[in-house]
Amino acid sequence: MTQSRWRSLVALADTGSVRAAANRLTVTESAVSAAVSALARELKVPLVEPAGRGLRLTPSGVVYARYVRSVLGLLDEAAAAAAGELDPERGRLRLAAVTTAGDHVLPTLLAAFRRRYPAIDLGLEVAPSAEVWDLLAAHEADLVIAGRPPAEVEARVLATRDNELVVAAAPDVAARFDWTITPWLLREQGSGTRTTLETYVAAREVSPPRLVLGSNGAVIAGAVAGLGATLVSRDAIADLLEAGKLVVVDVPETPLPRPWHAVTGSHPSATTRLFVQHLVTAGWQHHDGDQPADGGDRVR
Repeated sequence: MTQSRWRSLVALADTGSVRAAANRLTVTESAVSAAVSALARELKVPLVEPAGRGLRLTPSGVVYARYVRSVLGLLDEAAAAAAGELDPERGRLRLAAVTTAGDHVLPTLLAAFRRRYPAIDLGLEVAPSAEVWDLLAAHEADLVIAGRPPAEVEARVLATRDNELVVAAAPDVAARFDWTITPWLLREQGSGTRTTLETYVAAREVSPPRLVLGSNGAVIAGAVAGLGATLVSRDAIADLLEAGKLVVVDVPETPLPRPWHAVTGSHPSATTRLFVQHLVTAGWQHHDGDQPADGGDRVR
């Protein structure tokens, strides 16, 4: 009963309305309202308040939902880990990856993994850097592929692979690159690569034009079209470099080493370790410690 009430609260927090929460859980709206009201009575703390014709979480509700999400994630993780321990090749694996890794690093790895272990329940969430670490912290991802994990996230780095950030542009833009007038193409807010680029440019004590294009794909396409230069993972543009559509611009202190990290929580499941072994077989370097591997700040 308590778990059911918790899931109602989390669904309300995620969707923003009782109706949407009820649709997600396949229950009635009155069941969602009753579950959240029961929690509030039990805690003696108001968890929701009127908002127009609907309800929204109070500040206390937001805080409580954050804890509840972690508890539910941990319970789900425990159940999956127990089943996976019995038969890792039929377990569950929830992956989360930053955009560059999800688009350019993981597809081939996942295809080979799926061929070898077709019975594993496999899922992948691709999101900006901040979001994937939130998924790991909430026990909603078993393994994250990203840059260096934040210090505040309880994490274990089980494998790394070399990666570097380069400044890239179309050949004609690179030929006339000028710190003061060449536009820099930026990713969306929350992108680690964008933060790294802004820090890098600020350190040069210049203020060139900036153009926000949002997604990693849009930034790369903009660079190919000649809109400006950008900082990007070499993995993401390998084919374009080979085809000559982009070139690496020779600027100070680049390339920047930013290894990929395969990161889990405190107790990786047997199925998760099966995937880590798959990464090692594919050329990743094995780790088994609680500290991030050397090689730069968290990015992507």
